[in-house]
Amino acid sequence: MKNYKIAIIKGDGIGPEIVDEAVKVLDAVSAKEDFELNYEEYLMGGAAYDVKGVPLPDETVEGCLNSDAVLFGAIGGEKWDKLPRELRPESGLLRLRKELGVFANLRPTQVFDELVDASTIKPEVLKGVDLFVVRELTGGIYFGEPRAKEENRAYNTMVYTKDEIRRIAKIGFESAMKRRKNLCSVDKANVLEVSQLWRETVEEVALDYPEVSLSHMYVDNAAMQLIRNPRQFDVILTGNIFGDILSDAASMISGSIGLLASASVGGKVGLFEPIHGSAPDIAGQGISNPIATILSAAMMLRFALGEVKAADRIEKAVKNVLKDGYRTKDLSSLGAKEVCSTSEIGSIIADYVAKI
Repeated sequence: MKNYKIAIIKGDGIGPEIVDEAVKVLDAVSAKEDFELNYEEYLMGGAAYDVKGVPLPDETVEGCLNSDAVLFGAIGGEKWDKLPRELRPESGLLRLRKELGVFANLRPTQVFDELVDASTIKPEVLKGVDLFVVRELTGGIYFGEPRAKEENRAYNTMVYTKDEIRRIAKIGFESAMKRRKNLCSVDKANVLEVSQLWRETVEEVALDYPEVSLSHMYVDNAAMQLIRNPRQFDVILTGNIFGDILSDAASMISGSIGLLASASVGGKVGLFEPIHGSAPDIAGQGISNPIATILSAAMMLRFALGEVKAADRIEKAVKNVLKDGYRTKDLSSLGAKEVCSTSEIGSIIADYVAKI
C-alpha cells in the first residue's frame, strides 16, 4: 500500500474547521483507493504568532519540506493587522511559498449547473464554463527590486527573466495538454518591455507543444472577456500581478468564493489551499463552506501525489452532492433541499466518495 506524508496547516479563523472536513474526505477516498495518508499538523499565521512569536516557525518549514504535500486552510484576522509587516500572518505564507520554491499558482474555475444562478452574471453566459488560470507566483512587480516609498514618490520594478517565463510557460502548456489544448497567454506587450519578453518566450516554448493552440491577449481585454464570454477560455497563462487580478475576477464567475480551490506548485513540495480568507467573523459557528478546501485536497491528490482516480472521485462526489440539493448557508438560496453545517456537508461528501 502506498503511503504519503501530508503536512497540515489549519491556520486562523475558519481554517481549522474547513481543513478538518477536507481530512475527513481524504480519509474516505484513501480507504477506497487503497493508499494511506499520514498527517502532521504545523502552525502558521496568527496562530503561530500567538504561540511562537513568529508567523512561520522553523519547525513548520522543516516539516513541510519533509512532506509529500501541504494542505492549508487560511490565515489572518484583525487581531494581527497592526503588527509589523514581517510579523503579520500573511508574511508567514509568503515565506513558506519561498521556502517551498513554488512558482506556479493553479486556479480552476468551473460553474456547476446547479449553482449557475449564484453569480451576478447571466446564467446563459456562465453555463459550461471550465477554465484554468496558471499564474506566475514568485516574480514580477511584487518582488522586483529596486522598490521604495519616499516622501514625495514611490516606485516598484517589474522584472522577469527568460528562465522564469519559460518554466511557468511549460506548466501552462502541460496543463493545456491535459485539458482542451487551448492556451491564452495574457500580457501587456503593447506598452511593457517585460511583456514583450514574456510573449517572445511563450512563443518559443509553444514550439515544443504543437498540439496546443496558442493565442495572446492584452490584460485589459482579458478582464473584459472573462466577464463577457468566459466560455472562450481553457487555460489562461499570465504573470504575477495580472494573474492576481484575473484569478479573483474569475472567482466571481462561479458565484461563490467558497467553491474555489488552488494549488501552488513547481518547487520542492506543493501547497494546496482554498482561495478565500480566514473569515474570523464566522469562525466556530459551523456555517463556513469547506468545499473549496475539499477540492484543494483533490488537487493535492492529482498534482502532488498522482492519485488521479482519487481526485476524480472527490470531484464527482462534490458535483453529485450539489446536484442532490445539499448546501451550506452561503448557498442556501440556490435550490437547497437541505442546508447543512460545515461538518454535515463534509460528512455527506465523504459518504458520497465512499459510494462512487
